[in-house]
Amino acid sequence: MVHWRIASYSVVTLHYVFIIFAFLGGLLQWVWPPVVWLHLPVITWAILIAVIGWTCPLTPLENRFRIAGGMATYELGFIEQYITKRWYPNGLPRKVLAVMGMTVLAANIGIYGGLPYKQSLTGM
Repeated sequence: MVHWRIASYSVVTLHYVFIIFAFLGGLLQWVWPPVVWLHLPVITWAILIAVIGWTCPLTPLENRFRIAGGMATYELGFIEQYITKRWYPNGLPRKVLAVMGMTVLAANIGIYGGLPYKQSLTGM
């Protein structure tokens, strides 16, 4: 039973890493350019989840592990459950989630937009 709980906590950790990578992963391409081929699909998926309202496959996976570990599940999405529940206890309004997705897009446009500037400084 404990291993299922560990598995659910591992999925939570993976979810946080995914969100951080989606938001800031573009910074890695400044030091390791090939990461762009992993990062672009990740931000595309993150934006689609936020704007369209798709369910990230990590959420049902975590809930399955929670059931197997004898833990309570949750109905909301990961962001609503772990990040915004304090401010929106009845669930995150769809518009706010869409704004969050657009924030990820805007941040990455800024990050990737700075690449030509970095290349001009380093001569790459």
